[in-house]
Amino acid sequence: MSPRILRPESIAEACDLLNQDGDALVYGGGTALQILHKQGFLSASSFVDISGIPGLADISIIADGLRIGPMVSIRHMERDAMVKQSIPLASAAYSKVANPRIRNTATVGGNIAHGDYRLDPPVALLVLGATIELSSIGGIRRVSIEDFFVGFQVTEIKQGELITAVEIPVSNKITASNYVKLSSLSANDWPSASAAVAIIGNQGNPQTLRFALGALAPTPVLSTIEISGLQEDEIIEAALEQAMQMMDPLPDIRGGAEYKRKLGRVAVEDAVRNAWRSNPSE
Repeated sequence: MSPRILRPESIAEACDLLNQDGDALVYGGGTALQILHKQGFLSASSFVDISGIPGLADISIIADGLRIGPMVSIRHMERDAMVKQSIPLASAAYSKVANPRIRNTATVGGNIAHGDYRLDPPVALLVLGATIELSSIGGIRRVSIEDFFVGFQVTEIKQGELITAVEIPVSNKITASNYVKLSSLSANDWPSASAAVAIIGNQGNPQTLRFALGALAPTPVLSTIEISGLQEDEIIEAALEQAMQMMDPLPDIRGGAEYKRKLGRVAVEDAVRNAWRSNPSE
């Protein structure tokens, strides 16, 4: 029996529907949900389609950054002028998701709700220090992106909650950033290894390096290292030393664990080097 399609007209109505039916699933772009449901990995009595709720496809300015609605498409994040200007690392990571057809349909909220450790945007969101807004009949709570991915394809989303925003800080202390994705099957496939990097400090005085790894552990992972006074090769060496301790890759059709570790080293080195050489102080 096919699930019912429920179309709430407000966040409050959507939360009420999710509370009434414990087997209901939130439906946004549907690119992953439809496939997983057809393959039998997910079962649902109903889909709560949030695409008709006003405001959920908007990007707006907030006090310390940008507020991204969960129904904003991946393509919109890739191409939006405000995102490109203020958080180019996010734009770069979203531009690497699958292909234009998928990016036009898939959504920001659905992408992170999926909780897949291989997806491109989460590593950028980790480096940028994003916050996830979750709504339910009990109200609103905000979860740091660092606490959002709690296990293999498991997120902090509780029963009856839905993502209502992703808030991304805009910081003038990020002087350079870069995202590298390495795939073994095709350029449009999930990465076998990915790395997002941001150099933080004042112009001419880089102080810290934040970097995150994707597809190299059961969840996306984040680290920060001090780089004040270090040269390019020293920074890369320090990042690689930390990255190797963070890696716990899962073997699959995209490669074995050792192969992914090697790709991980390449991704980290390339991302750090690219960011460092684009840093205004260099």
